[in-house]
Amino acid sequence: MSRRPGNPARRFGESGSIPFAGSLHQKSRSSPFLSVGLVVVGSLLLIGYSYSGSGIPVFINFLFISLDSCGLSCTLEAQTAIPILKKAYGDSMRKVLHVGPDTCSVVSKLFKEEDVEAWGVEPYEIEDADANCRSLMRKGIVRVNDIKFPLPYREKSFNLVIVSDALDYLSPKYLNRTLPDLARVSSDGLVIFAGYPGQQRAKVAELSRFGKPAKLRSASWWIRYFVQTGLEENEAAIKKFEQAASKRSYKPSCQIFHLSAYH
Repeated sequence: MSRRPGNPARRFGESGSIPFAGSLHQKSRSSPFLSVGLVVVGSLLLIGYSYSGSGIPVFINFLFISLDSCGLSCTLEAQTAIPILKKAYGDSMRKVLHVGPDTCSVVSKLFKEEDVEAWGVEPYEIEDADANCRSLMRKGIVRVNDIKFPLPYREKSFNLVIVSDALDYLSPKYLNRTLPDLARVSSDGLVIFAGYPGQQRAKVAELSRFGKPAKLRSASWWIRYFVQTGLEENEAAIKKFEQAASKRSYKPSCQIFHLSAYH
């Protein structure tokens, strides 16, 4: 009995393998395409390393940002925006607190900026932390802390507080506690990275970590909520950030809100 041939396109869609995988069985035709593909990818990586000051290839950054646009994370967006935030906030980034998942990566990226001290709060239990993250935790630079409860810091302990992928998972009941507490520990302001409505922020495999899917709100909803909480948008920081972003042709894939601290 003959076997029914499979659909290569369907196998690619289900397995997520490389685009050339569907034609690998045609040896005489696949080899040139595969070689060309490898050359192109290798060239992009080399160009990326040449033009990236962070040590991460531009091509890889572009790939990650594209994935983020599909709804994986705003934390990577926060890392990408750090040089632009530095331009916008200047001395207000001397002492920075990041709050959100994968905070070890954000803190490590902040350390690479000149004259920046950084700390992090991980809202969820860290599983399989790497050596760098374990070191940051041992030093007390990174803490695991449920942000539905007060942060273990004094008022105005930091110049700037950056939040990513954290507030999207809180109901208004807990936002009423958490957002004022984040403002409490900041002296110069808050920067909030939030997902756009329609994006899927938590994959099914991650629901056990976040507890529930993200509640993605519109910009108008957030602005009304900030007003109700007594927080005002930082117009000066918004203008400087937009100018710095324009110079770098940076277009965020997450909503970014700049808020003034409580006075």
